[in-house]
Amino acid sequence: MDTVNEFARLRAGIDEAITFGELAQAKALVKKGLHRAEMEERLGEREYFLGQFGILKGDYEQAIEHFDRAVRFNPSDGAAYNDRALCMVETGDVDEAFYYFDKGIEVEPGYATVYHNKGWLLNKTGKHREAVEHFYKCLSLDPNRAVTYENLGNALYHLNDYRASLAAYKNALRLLKSRYPHIRKQIAAEIQVLEEKLRVR
Repeated sequence: MDTVNEFARLRAGIDEAITFGELAQAKALVKKGLHRAEMEERLGEREYFLGQFGILKGDYEQAIEHFDRAVRFNPSDGAAYNDRALCMVETGDVDEAFYYFDKGIEVEPGYATVYHNKGWLLNKTGKHREAVEHFYKCLSLDPNRAVTYENLGNALYHLNDYRASLAAYKNALRLLKSRYPHIRKQIAAEIQVLEEKLRVR
């Protein structure tokens, strides 16, 4: 396996582990990535994985410093901009978070996760239509992303598009791995609510 694909695989694994609350798995993958980056003297990757350690420790200021260094070594690292934006959300600076999501999109337009995360923040701040656009863009790049379908279902629900919301939640349930039974249960409950709403209409 070539180095670039291995780093991409590790990054995707960390993203999934953090998304679904598997923090021990995330930490193990970060250690592996950091070790490999140091062995291969990949300074941008090293800074990226150190930033991930900052996130896992809840030290977002430290994480931001590492992501800033990561993009100095690799200006087209959309993931570093994305994760810096997530740190900005954690520190309460939502406007700056949008700026860094946009930077991530600008430098790496094929990186699906940055569209998902910008959509998540748009949805969280009540901008549901814009959120839907970003979720669809993410899914055009990564059509098997269960968490994006789940968030899309939520955004469409807030727009009162119950049929489309139901379809999105069903896709999320279909794609979600069986090792996340608690999340599958939450999605199934959303589906039940929507089916009831559609029966009543």
